[in-house]
Amino acid sequence: MAVTETLKQNSDFHRAYGRGQSAVSPVLVTYALPNKTGSCRVGITASKKIGTAVERNRCRRIIKAAFSSLNSECAGGKDLVFVARFKTKNAKMQDVAAVMREHLVSLGVIRTD
Repeated sequence: MAVTETLKQNSDFHRAYGRGQSAVSPVLVTYALPNKTGSCRVGITASKKIGTAVERNRCRRIIKAAFSSLNSECAGGKDLVFVARFKTKNAKMQDVAAVMREHLVSLGVIRTD
């Protein structure tokens, strides 16, 4: 799926947190919620618990790069929210991509036919 939009509204994030399915690991938390659009919408967050602004931005860049490597495999019609955790700032993009793939498969976003 090549079409990807960005989640920007706080209400969209809270809807995913409240109603979405989640997958948790020490590196990443993933929330998935079906939406009515045909595209995949993605939001990335990193709280101040992660560290300084430089560290939070690095975490967001790592997660964004990991998702871009998996974007073509994702089915449309889902809102995805990725939350960085403390171990994300020391992880490599390949590690985050492997964890993200496991999460997306378990949440039904990537099919393993």
